[in-house]
Amino acid sequence: MLPFSPDAVFFDLDGTLADTADDLAAPIHAMRAARGLPQLPGEALRPFTSMGARGLIGKGLGVKPGEAQFEALRDEFLARYERGMLDRTRLFDGMRDVLTALDSADISWGVISNKVERYVRPILAGLGLLERSVCAIGGDTTPHPKPHPAPLLHGASLAQVQASRCVYVGDDPRDIQAGQAASMLTVAAAYGYCGDEAPPEQWGADFVIRDPRELIALLKTNPPR
Repeated sequence: MLPFSPDAVFFDLDGTLADTADDLAAPIHAMRAARGLPQLPGEALRPFTSMGARGLIGKGLGVKPGEAQFEALRDEFLARYERGMLDRTRLFDGMRDVLTALDSADISWGVISNKVERYVRPILAGLGLLERSVCAIGGDTTPHPKPHPAPLLHGASLAQVQASRCVYVGDDPRDIQAGQAASMLTVAAAYGYCGDEAPPEQWGADFVIRDPRELIALLKTNPPR
């Protein structure tokens, strides 16, 4: 269990709060088909979804940032994604129970993602969570995205709590780095996309969970009735 009951819990979006992998992979499948390339299995792209357009274009089309084609491919990817970003996106199993438990315990919670804010807010709205969330922060909300602590510190400020009394949950090493830099307790979501070569147990997080519902016991909250 945590050494204290937190004042706020913040979640990464892709691969932590919500399973967005199918909607993030869909533009790559369409772009490959448009170029006459064979279809990739969904599991080949899933570990790269937490890296956003950069990771998916690199894996799916073999083009990296800085290469001549990347900017045009990213624009095409984002345009396709925006048209279908709520087609199959859903909360991870058990996450709705976690959020209900947090609400019941009067613990604020919010979302801090590296996805741009103009996508974060409509996704949370589509999931019925925007009004319940204390913040909906994207990678462009503050001058620096994660692993810089700025987005997390902004979240704590919006929640009107001390960062040292908060928990950050994420499925990428950058999430853990950002949480540590912001003096928050960190939880690695091993059920997420975890697209790093090192396993979550090696990221240096304070805790590792393999199911969202493990947070209920970890946070000393009561499960929803």
